[in-house]
Order: sequence, then structure tokens, then C-alpha cells
Amino acid sequence: MTIRRALQSMLLAAFVIVRAPLTVAAEPAPMRAWVVDPAAPGSHLPPVGVSLFDQLFADGRGGHMVPFPFDTLLARLDPLLARDGASTLPPVKPVLIPLGRSLQRTAAAPDYFRFPRVVLAVDAPPAPGAPLLKDRLYIGYAEKSAVLEVISYNEAAGRFEFQLVKDYRAGGQPRVFYANRNICFACHQNGAPIFSRALWDETNANPAIAARLDAVGRRFYGIPTGRGVDLPYAIDKGVRRANLFALSQRLWREGCGPGDPGAACRAGLFAAAIRMRLAGGRAGRPDAAFDEAAARPLRSRAGRLWPDGLAIGRSDLPNRNPLQGVTRWPDALPAQLALSHVPARFEPLAPRPPDAWWRANAPEALAEAVAGVAEFVADGQWLRVEAALARRAASLPRGVMALDCVPQPASRASRCRGPGGTTLDLADGRISRLSLAGEPPQPAFALGEAVRLAGGDWLEHVDASALKAGAGPLQLRLRTDSRALASAMEALAASPEGAALLADRPIPGAALVTALLKMLGEAPAKPPQGVPPTPRLETPDTPPRDAPMGTPLPRPLAAFHAWCAACHLSAEQFPPNFLQGPRDELEARLRQCAPRILVRLTMARRLPAAREKTPMPPESMLPAFGIHPAAWATSPERAEMEAVVATMLRLETGREPDPDALLAGGYEYLRPCLATGAH
Repeated sequence: MTIRRALQSMLLAAFVIVRAPLTVAAEPAPMRAWVVDPAAPGSHLPPVGVSLFDQLFADGRGGHMVPFPFDTLLARLDPLLARDGASTLPPVKPVLIPLGRSLQRTAAAPDYFRFPRVVLAVDAPPAPGAPLLKDRLYIGYAEKSAVLEVISYNEAAGRFEFQLVKDYRAGGQPRVFYANRNICFACHQNGAPIFSRALWDETNANPAIAARLDAVGRRFYGIPTGRGVDLPYAIDKGVRRANLFALSQRLWREGCGPGDPGAACRAGLFAAAIRMRLAGGRAGRPDAAFDEAAARPLRSRAGRLWPDGLAIGRSDLPNRNPLQGVTRWPDALPAQLALSHVPARFEPLAPRPPDAWWRANAPEALAEAVAGVAEFVADGQWLRVEAALARRAASLPRGVMALDCVPQPASRASRCRGPGGTTLDLADGRISRLSLAGEPPQPAFALGEAVRLAGGDWLEHVDASALKAGAGPLQLRLRTDSRALASAMEALAASPEGAALLADRPIPGAALVTALLKMLGEAPAKPPQGVPPTPRLETPDTPPRDAPMGTPLPRPLAAFHAWCAACHLSAEQFPPNFLQGPRDELEARLRQCAPRILVRLTMARRLPAAREKTPMPPESMLPAFGIHPAAWATSPERAEMEAVVATMLRLETGREPDPDALLAGGYEYLRPCLATGAH
């Protein structure tokens, strides 16, 4: 009997179910609103703007110029970033991951340690005049497959973009494509970068990993093999910050709302964010103007839109040690391949619960909203706001605040009190615990030092000359920069340019800072020159030969297109594009992939704790099909697809296929979905 006849006969009979199905959990109550819906990746190409990666490596003629080799690319980034003089860490944080969880996990097999995947993140602020890359640029490099996987921010669209750089090798012609976001969102479920939790045992922070990398004797693009947890820890923190960008965008756009009230709300958030940024991250006490323009409207509208709060997608994956229990690297290829297997509990494809919730009625809700917007004003220009205020110093009004001081018992310190709850401590020529009217306490500073206060004002001078034995009056002389900022923001909001920038659109951080500087009398910065790269998707090198017009695929084969095409009908081989190619050869490609497809389909019928691999389609994507995982597990469509590949394997081997037997040698030892030379 031919395979096609067997498939047709199968559809007339009861579906073949491989092993008895296990109990699947009942469908839970409806999920509260996600900040980013894991099942709604959005358009593959940017709806507006381009990625930061495009901007960085544009050739000025609509294309790209991506530096090679990889250490040259690293060197290109370095001068764009400020260095922290108190830290020994580089501004670009790279780690080596030979046995990881990316789609490229098997690209170097079996030479995992000779060709480890590099993951780098930028977590440093920009050098003066440079673009904001902090927490906005992530690159994965797989040398063996000559591919860069890039995640970088698109400020105009208010989202991270996913891109691939192909043919990134010596003598190659690097080509940059936007990626299939369906594939990306299967793992990046918050539409942002992901990373492991501590102790980051997949990276070269693991001494066993570092030792094996050292044994290879290669120079890995100038990246040290022996490194502690400092670099992966920094990446982890940056990834967590990056995953909050989407929350900031939703609160800015939807939380503030449309029209003039929405613009006033956004202006209030931005003004508070500027003050916070100038004050080194300290937020002043909200005043009546902020409460009226931003706080009360945002709480009220967000409470109506999201009465149960907004779920923030989880960015961290369980820590995994791929060398756990491995005392000696195996000599046999099957055992080496088995070590690259990622069990279901470690898979980034597994649905992840929320990392946190944002609720409008929470005490910290407004502070989180302001802090989120502040992440978009550190664009390399905000220091110019500081300089602009200093240049206007002569015209800014001064304020003088008087405090009464008393000596503290059994110490040389004085405690001073002033109007509105202002407090400070003075001892040995240093001021500590300075708080104006309930602001967060100022870090300690010398008596003659000028400092920026949390509310936005500049403390020019502290006059303690009248103190006698620690008692008496003390005066604070303030330059009222907060008034200048408020006046500039009012003028900006009332201008046509400001109305456009404060409209219902993603946070235009750099443009808002530029416009604010103009209101403070600064000349506008020179706009960048050149033509940005044209966003494009990759198309197959050879178009598939189609079946004759009007000839549909047989029903059992058509089901694979319906449920798998979003990820597996593409120009990529990771994940395997077994649906790409001539229609009359689809059956042969499915037969090649049958062991892996059978395993993935049967996993849906097992409880999560009993799964060796994650099911396909990924459960986080099933809502896009209008079906819950519990319903998918018992659906006739899934059973039909399982029966197709089970029949193929039965005819091939003469035995009833058993997923557990297939997995006995490890999932990665199953024959690959794509045969050599396949599409």
C-alpha cells in the first residue's frame, strides 16, 4: 500500500492515537490583560521607522555595512558608549554559550566548544552625541552558521525588532533581513530579549564550561573564557529593564489616552521624567500640577481599561547546566548530540507566567510610570538640558530657605528643620539626609558643593556661617530650575511641534528632548544624514514549484499548512522550514521529519511535568488560532496530524511508533527534519 493510499484510508477509519492520552488540565479562568500578547507578534516588518541596528550599520545608500570579523563589530560599538570609571566591566557585555537554547543550538554540532554562540548586550549609557543603545541592542553570533541574530529597539514603532544577518563570514556578503516574528515570539513572549536566571550555568561563567572552552585553544573574538558571574548578571539586569519598555509605551499611549487630556498627561509624565533623570534617578514629591495633569487621569483611565492590572511577560528562563553530571566529554557522536538536548522544563518555548503586575491603584504605580518614561530620555542629549539650564542661570530666580539647627546629643552633628518638612544633618563639613518637602533624601555631599535636588532645583550654596556650636540658622540658596523646566514644557505642549510629539504615539524620547532644548533657547542638533536601510524580509532563493492550478493539498497534508505554516513555511532552516518547497514533495519532507513531529504532537496530550519536549504549535501561540491548550490536546485536527506522521512511521518501520522509544537516544539524535540539500 502506498503512503498516500494509507493516509486516505486512515481518514476513513478511527484516528490512530499513539499510547493512551494522559489527563490534561482543565481550561483556566480567562487571563488578565498582558502588556504584550504572546500570541500577537505584529507585522514582521516595522510599521514605521527602522531598528537601531539599521541605524548603526547603515551605509547611507539604503543598505548596510556590517563590520566583519566579529571583534571588529565589537570595536565599532565601544566609542558609542560611556564608561563607568568606578567599574571594571566593559560597556558591551559578551558571554560565550556553547550548549544553549537558541534556534541555532545545534548549528555547531558536534564542535560546540570550538564554535560557541556569543551573546552580547549593551547596558551602558551613550557617549555624548551617540544614540541610546543602553538595554536596546542584543546580538547573538553563531560562527558555524555565519549568522547574527539581532534584537534592537525601534523608537518610532515603540517595539523591539528581530533581525538576521546572513552570510556573515570571511569573504561573504552580509545581508540583513527582518525575521519572522511568529518564530521569535514563540520564545520571546514579551516581544523583548530573554536570558537565563542565576547562576547562568550555560555561559562561560560556569567553570566547567570555561575549562572546556580553554581546552580548545581558540581566541574567541577577544572575549575572555574565564569570567565570573558579573557579565551575565549585568545582561540579566539589562534584559529585565528592557522588558519594561512595553509597559511604559502602553501607559504613555493608552493609559494617558487621546486628545488634549492625553497630551497633558504625557507632558506631565515627561516633565517628571526629565527631573528624575537630571537628579540621578531620584524622584521629587509629586506636586498639584502633576497630580491634576498626569497622576489622577492616568490612574482613572488605566483602572477602567485594566481593572485587574497589566501582566508583564517574564524575561528570565530557568537556569540550566548542560554539563550537569558530565564528568568526561563523550567520544561517541550520539552522546555528544544528546548533550545539546533541552528538556521541556528548560525550553524557552514553554509558556511563562507573568513576571509582575502593574496595577493603577498600587501605591508605586505612578512612580513606576515616571521611571519608565525616564528610560527614554537618556538619549545622549539629556545632559544638554543640564547645560542649557546652567547657561540660563543668570536669568533664573533664586529662592532662599531658612532652617533651624540644633546639636545632636553625644555627637558633633546638627539636625536642621525647615518649612514643609525640609530636613538635613550636618557633621564635619558634610551634609547628609537632605530632603526638601518630603523628597527622597539626597546623597551626602560636602558643605561647599552644589548639587541637583530631586525636585529639579539646583542647590547652589549652603550657608552655615551663622551656626554657633551646632545651633542656629542655616540657609539654602536654590536656583529654581524646576520653574524654568515647567515653563519650557508648557510652551512645548502649547506649540504645534509639541502637540504632534505628545499625541497618541510611541514615546519620542530623543525628539522630545530636542524640542525641549529649543524651548530653553538651544540650537537644534544637526539631523543625521543619509538614507536609512530599506526593511526587507528574506525570500527563498528558488520559488517553490506549485501544484497545478486548482489542485488542493490532500486534507491530512493541508492541516500542516494550517497549523504550522506561521513558523515552518519560511526561508529559515532554524526552525526547520519543512513546508517550504514544491507541493508535490511535501509528503516526502513530512516523512523525513515524522519522528520529530510525532514527538511534538503527542506532547500536547501529556501533563507539563511529564513532557520531555514542548508541544507544537507552542502553547503560547495557540490563542492566535482561537484555541486553548487543553482544547488543542483533544482536538480532531491535532489527532489527524498525529495520525498522519504515525502512519508514515508505521509503514517505514513496520512497528507501532512509540514517542518514548523515539526519545530513548535523545531528541537531538532523531534524524533532522531537513535532509542534506533540502530547502
